[in-house]
Amino acid sequence: MTDAPAFRQTRRSLPIALLRARETVMGPVRDMLASSGVNEQKWRVLRVLQEKGPQELSQVAAEAVLLLSSLTRMVGPMVDEGLITRATPPEDRRKTVVAITPAGLALVNAHAGQSAAILGRIEAQIGHDRLEQLLDLLEDLQKLDLRSGTPEPGRKPKR
Repeated sequence: MTDAPAFRQTRRSLPIALLRARETVMGPVRDMLASSGVNEQKWRVLRVLQEKGPQELSQVAAEAVLLLSSLTRMVGPMVDEGLITRATPPEDRRKTVVAITPAGLALVNAHAGQSAAILGRIEAQIGHDRLEQLLDLLEDLQKLDLRSGTPEPGRKPKR
């Protein structure tokens, strides 16, 4: 016999459930993007820049959920493809600021209808209120600090 704590069944494992849910959502998104030759990482960068405007690379990496090193490798090809521009601010030569180009914006806009339809199918199947609740719960989960130690039993997360 072992003193190790029992694992949850994998069908109720939070990390596995999140990955399964991600694949359920991202499958149709990948299909949507296949026609334009843009992968999901580039799509996230374009969406962040479309929504927030020009940004410093570390900000884009955080918002697009990418490692900075991965984003740095993506910038050159995205500039060559005409999707984004890259500039170095004269006041701080250590920074790189990227912005979406008209071609990048056109690509995002070209997929807007399909993207809305994917979200519409999700909402139709689980309901508007449950979708909003899920998004709220996922935001709460993102705010947790799970690396700094074990919380006290029964302690509620900070909001």
